[in-house]
Amino acid sequence: MTVVEITPAERDSGQIALEHVEAAAAAILADGFVVLNGVINTDHLEVLHARMLEDLKALLAREDAPFNWNAGNIQQNPPPFPPYLLRDVLMNELVIAVTEAVLGRGVKNTLYTGNTALPSRERQPVHADHGHLWPRLEVAHPPSHLVVNVPLVDVAAANGSTEIWPGTHRDTTITADKDIKIPPERLEERRARVPPIQPAVRRGGVLIRDMRLWHAGMPNRTEQPRPMIAMLHVVGWLDTGTPLTFPKGAEEFFRHPRLTTCARFVEGPIDHIRAPSAYEYHR
Repeated sequence: MTVVEITPAERDSGQIALEHVEAAAAAILADGFVVLNGVINTDHLEVLHARMLEDLKALLAREDAPFNWNAGNIQQNPPPFPPYLLRDVLMNELVIAVTEAVLGRGVKNTLYTGNTALPSRERQPVHADHGHLWPRLEVAHPPSHLVVNVPLVDVAAANGSTEIWPGTHRDTTITADKDIKIPPERLEERRARVPPIQPAVRRGGVLIRDMRLWHAGMPNRTEQPRPMIAMLHVVGWLDTGTPLTFPKGAEEFFRHPRLTTCARFVEGPIDHIRAPSAYEYHR
């Protein structure tokens, strides 16, 4: 597991050292993920954290609360409007430098969502969010989708750090087309060779992972919810699908020379509480 410790000078200047970019990109290619610590101002995260804890009450009050597999993990969108739009979260220069090094020029962000691990003893099944772009490959193609996870608190095994299965992004036998869950026999075969881990990420850090990587949401054995934001950086030549929704007036905020946010800008309020839906959850 590679952890890159970003210096305060790098964070404040928005200029990441070349050796840090190279180490992070190499880890993503080899292991499928990397942790960058110290890339986001923690004061900014506190603003988001406080609002998302308030929003969580409204989410849980929904009759169709958007749980993912079990009631220990809930899909939760961050508020997509000012003052909660933060450049070092949505357009972090250090993160962009790393994803661009892996995906090439023209990176697009196509996702702004999140999930919260609630106090629970339940875990998700191991799954891959996305398969390979082409079937019947003998060798895995280069990365095309990189998930950028931003925890709003320190995360470790105790409060539900995501279980990661290193190197599984290169497994071409998993398609994730119809059922994204990994068959149990494949898990035991893989565990015997390379067991899973639960990376610790300090508040202000990010976890960047290949979307093909096997992973699972884990139990949060503490008494406090663990919210985490997710973005998706995609190679420039892929179709992006449905754009993200932000309010009119935010267009200038999203202008960036190296990252395109696939977005539409609308009049009126945006109901981010009603937006997420459950995934394979049965009462």
